[in-house]
Amino acid sequence: MNVRIHVLPDAAAVAAAAADRFVESARQGVQRGGRCGVVLAGGSTPAAMYRLLAQPPRVDAVRWDALRVYFGDERCVGPDHPDSNFRMACQTLLDHVDLPADHIRRMRGETEPAAAADEYEDWLRRDFADAAPDLVLLGMGDDGHTASLFPHSPALRARGRWCVA
Repeated sequence: MNVRIHVLPDAAAVAAAAADRFVESARQGVQRGGRCGVVLAGGSTPAAMYRLLAQPPRVDAVRWDALRVYFGDERCVGPDHPDSNFRMACQTLLDHVDLPADHIRRMRGETEPAAAADEYEDWLRRDFADAAPDLVLLGMGDDGHTASLFPHSPALRARGRWCVA
């Protein structure tokens, strides 16, 4: 595996570079298999990138109908709650692109957390039984967490699980 580090001048440049990489990865995923599985990041970090993806020229460069969208994490709130990652993704991206609603797999944060994690894991295991997602977006919080996996959390010790609450 080759690792390349890109140093960019500011957050706007990072958002633009990430949006361009998303477009290219989505194109390649569709070209390889006819569709593309994308796992979106939550929190505030990706919002600027999502806004760029929802505008020309990038919005026109993606076959949105060929994407299947998933979420790397969600808060234990309903989809309309201000803290919902699903809500943020809808407001900044999903509501602005031609993506069929049944191509979006959201975590049901309004239900009991362990049951919601089990349900989401079942979806993921079915949908990705034969291949991994084409693109997984991850951010990192100030404390080093990613995908709601916080330092020293018992969730880090879970084995054999794809989703934890």
